[in-house]
Amino acid sequence: MQQAKLVDVIRGELMESQHFGSAVLVNSKGKTLQVQGQEDLKTYWRSAAKPIQALPLVESRAAAEFDFSQEELAVMTASHSGEALHIRLVSSILKKIDLTEDYLKCGTHLPYSKGARKKLLASGKGASPIYNNCSGKHAGMLALCRHKSWDLENYFKLSHPLQQQLLSCVSRVSSYPRERIVTGEDGCGVVVYGLPLRNMALAFARLSDPAEMPGELRKPAEIIREAMLANPLAVGGKGRFNSDLIAGAEGRIVAKSGAEGVFCLGFGSRGLAIKIRDGRSRAVPPVVMKFLEHNSVLGDGSQNVLKKYRKPEVTNHRGNQVGFLRPTFSLNQE
Repeated sequence: MQQAKLVDVIRGELMESQHFGSAVLVNSKGKTLQVQGQEDLKTYWRSAAKPIQALPLVESRAAAEFDFSQEELAVMTASHSGEALHIRLVSSILKKIDLTEDYLKCGTHLPYSKGARKKLLASGKGASPIYNNCSGKHAGMLALCRHKSWDLENYFKLSHPLQQQLLSCVSRVSSYPRERIVTGEDGCGVVVYGLPLRNMALAFARLSDPAEMPGELRKPAEIIREAMLANPLAVGGKGRFNSDLIAGAEGRIVAKSGAEGVFCLGFGSRGLAIKIRDGRSRAVPPVVMKFLEHNSVLGDGSQNVLKKYRKPEVTNHRGNQVGFLRPTFSLNQE
């Protein structure tokens, strides 16, 4: 099956653009429940893999050794906005493992947050690695290296024991053979994993309901899930769909965004993985909301809080609404 038409972009009275892609909902035992497009579409997991990459840190007892807080664990799963909260948390992680941000190999970019970016530029300072949206993940990786007494200089390389352990963890949680995972280099320089959407969805079903996790990862999954649910702003930032979804769902949903139109979430014992073919993340929220509403996941209060994401507005440079995005697909009953 080819990728499906998922979202129309309406401007005025015309349909101006369309977003195609694939989305698959599975349960924690691996049964496919609903699908649009190709459930076996193989693509890179990008930053949506971060909660899974955080599991070995907890499993190894490194998180306990360094006494990381829930907030600190949450920012390790984040693609954060570079707000004061995120910088404070990553700085705290680095302090606990007795390292400076010079050890972060994630590269630099200005904060995603307009306010944080404006403040940083006004201070006369340039971007540094700690403002990178992946700095929390990298700090967590360095913490595991500290715990294991592994080399700190090359932790981002596929040949490093850290990346080898993470690759094995991804395979275990997603039930996808390690040797079939395609590896590449992510935007932040570490290893990125290519695997089918349905296996990404399975991993998030298990993150949401750790009963089906490999035994040694059940408790770590509970800890990471609870950290994300308790600290949605640490996972993304103010006004970010990822954070708003976790907060608005009031403990029902654990979710993580990824670059190039990838998004994964878990609720109950189900997991959903989405890939927008053209990589435009603007198409993700209406697709997510369509699945959640069809499966009666959100209560009335949550639906009201998240209402703006059902048909996101298209605005012009003056801030006027000139159109909207709407999902165009239908879902089967199980």
